[in-house]
Amino acid sequence: MSVVDDSPETVGSAPDRRREQRGWVWYDWANSVFPTSVITVFGALYLTSVAGDAALADKATNGPNPCPSDGDGGTNKLLDCQIDVFGLHFQAGTLWGYLLAVATVVQVLIVPLMGAIADRTQNKKRMLAVSAFGGAAATALMSLVAGTNWQLGVILFILGNIGYGTSVVIYYSFIPEIATADERDGLSTKGWAFGYLGSGTALLLQLAIYLAHDSLGLSEGNAAQIAFLMSGIWWAAFTLIPLRRLKNHQRPHGGEHGAGVLRGGFRELGNTIKLARAYPLTLAFLGTYLIYTDGIATVANVSAQYGSEELNFEDTVLISTILIVQFVAFFGGVLHGLVARRLGAKRTIMISLSVWLVVIGAAYFVQAGQALQFYLLAAGIGLVLGGTNALSRSLFSQMVPPGKEAQYFSIYEIGERATSWMGPLLFAAVAGATGSYRPAIISLVVFFAVGLVLMFFVPVRRAIRAVGNPEPAVL
Repeated sequence: MSVVDDSPETVGSAPDRRREQRGWVWYDWANSVFPTSVITVFGALYLTSVAGDAALADKATNGPNPCPSDGDGGTNKLLDCQIDVFGLHFQAGTLWGYLLAVATVVQVLIVPLMGAIADRTQNKKRMLAVSAFGGAAATALMSLVAGTNWQLGVILFILGNIGYGTSVVIYYSFIPEIATADERDGLSTKGWAFGYLGSGTALLLQLAIYLAHDSLGLSEGNAAQIAFLMSGIWWAAFTLIPLRRLKNHQRPHGGEHGAGVLRGGFRELGNTIKLARAYPLTLAFLGTYLIYTDGIATVANVSAQYGSEELNFEDTVLISTILIVQFVAFFGGVLHGLVARRLGAKRTIMISLSVWLVVIGAAYFVQAGQALQFYLLAAGIGLVLGGTNALSRSLFSQMVPPGKEAQYFSIYEIGERATSWMGPLLFAAVAGATGSYRPAIISLVVFFAVGLVLMFFVPVRRAIRAVGNPEPAVL
């Protein structure tokens, strides 16, 4: 194990830093396939379909399930079909929503402890390997989900989600150890851009198979299964690159072994929670970030619904839009890094939030059936989608107490998920009250407007000084 001084000033020589940084960005390329291909595209489609088949089979054998057969028509078949979980019945069409909620709760319970153990043992490289390969294996095994066995898909998805969340937290925690204060914005934006390029490339290959499934002699389900297998292999294979380059940088905080590591992790996490109140400015930035990132996530999650239900676009347009966002986000991430080098991360984030306000305002005026307008809107989203979060990640790393990186990033990551219900709730409530998705989409500007105002008042230099970290030259 490579051990260097624990002080925030000491991050290794320039050649060593560059080698680790070049390896580090590849994990963004590797893991981004999970949220993009598995969560956003194929997971919802396939598991919901399998659950629907299970409900139909249950009706055939048990009778009372109010589920129309394939010949009954009905536009909301999956909302009429019920599946059974421990004696409780709920609609097959709601499985994915409930699964995302359960997976998030499980992450909230597990990932902070994993972050504390990573900080306690300082064996981050091994923990990154275990969580990444474990998540990748669970993702690949989702290709075995078939017929009516949606329960297997649920278990594997939750395991994959745990692996993803844990690995991302540990991955983020490397930033202060491999980059100086002035290098972090460029590193983070490069990684985020690289991630969008990787996930976009993988998704392009998977969608090519999905759209051509008939000519390949495959069903839509087979194409989704291949996408799961490809995603797992992609994630695991490209994880080998950062694992070859990254090192362990700090001494362990404790000497526990075996089961004692778990107890030590709980102690470490408890101490961090107690001491967090000593850094209110770090928490102020985190609170600000959680507001505007909820807006970002909501826009990304409801854009397909807006395009389909309000603007009446076909699936081919929506698929093209997803790919446009992915590839434009690569250039957007690079651009944010260049601007931050001159203006600093805080100013660049504020500019990015201003652009978000313009983009959401433009979404309100996109005309139904006008694909070019929708594509331009997607390009605008892609331009700011990756960069805003990438600079938030690097700026937060400046405000984290040395030696507590994984724990604080676990709070960062879990906080993002714990508050992610606000945007969808507002969107759904406004749409329900007005009967239109246009006022619902424009209502999301509140997250970016509030985030912009609060960001203006967060004293980031004072926050960095408060935790004892060196200040970057430009903020």
